[in-house]
Amino acid sequence: MSGHLVTLLPLGAAVFAVPQFVPQLVRVRRLGAPAGVSWTWAAMTCVNNAAWIAYFTLSHLYSALVPATAAVVFAGLLAARIAGLQGVPRGPALAVTGWALGLAAAGVGYGRIGLGTALAAAFFLQVIPSVWTAYRTDDLLGVSVGTWLLILGELACFGFFGMVESDPRLMMLGGTGVLASILMLSRVAWVRWIRLGALSHPEHAEVSSPGHVVHPVSYALGNAGQERLPHLAREPAVRGESPKKVGEPRAVEGLRGRVPTHDR
Repeated sequence: MSGHLVTLLPLGAAVFAVPQFVPQLVRVRRLGAPAGVSWTWAAMTCVNNAAWIAYFTLSHLYSALVPATAAVVFAGLLAARIAGLQGVPRGPALAVTGWALGLAAAGVGYGRIGLGTALAAAFFLQVIPSVWTAYRTDDLLGVSVGTWLLILGELACFGFFGMVESDPRLMMLGGTGVLASILMLSRVAWVRWIRLGALSHPEHAEVSSPGHVVHPVSYALGNAGQERLPHLAREPAVRGESPKKVGEPRAVEGLRGRVPTHDR
């Protein structure tokens, strides 16, 4: 890789990083539900980038302050939005507070080197909540593919730059970010592909309670989609056909003709 392209890698990372959390914030605000988005991830991102601001300032790397500041602002807004929708979980809140205090202690006690060492592992701790949440639920409607594509682009730039400069911390940061992004994008694509498959098979609509059938569009959108589109959740799976209620008499062909019976 030529020296000119190498110098452009940090600039490319900054271009990807500045608008990184905007798609995610917009999606959660429009949906009105986090739906698979981790509050811990957003809060940890805010805390870690605040520490990066201190590190870059101590290192006189003022050009890096722009993406770090943007991440603090937008990740903080996202964390506040999620907290307003579902509250703040006590355990993760204590963990984030403890991590923030640990970063502050590293910076005060050991200066720029101590803070940089702590931040080397910060991104790994930052993305674990998102990946963990994504693989424990099928309701990922709130996850923004755009945000994770931007994260993939940013960390790929940092990873390549670290390889060229033989910087193990940047290499670890880039490798962790690329792996986490691929895991998130693969999970979201798989879940949405499975759910959208229900659109082409309306006969597979689920009975969510006695007396109505979940519309395949609502099923494809997940729980958050059913809350935002309640009229679809109670429409017949096929237009022109009324859903059969549990306990409604139906006819069964038998040896003596059509004999009424009941669903069990």
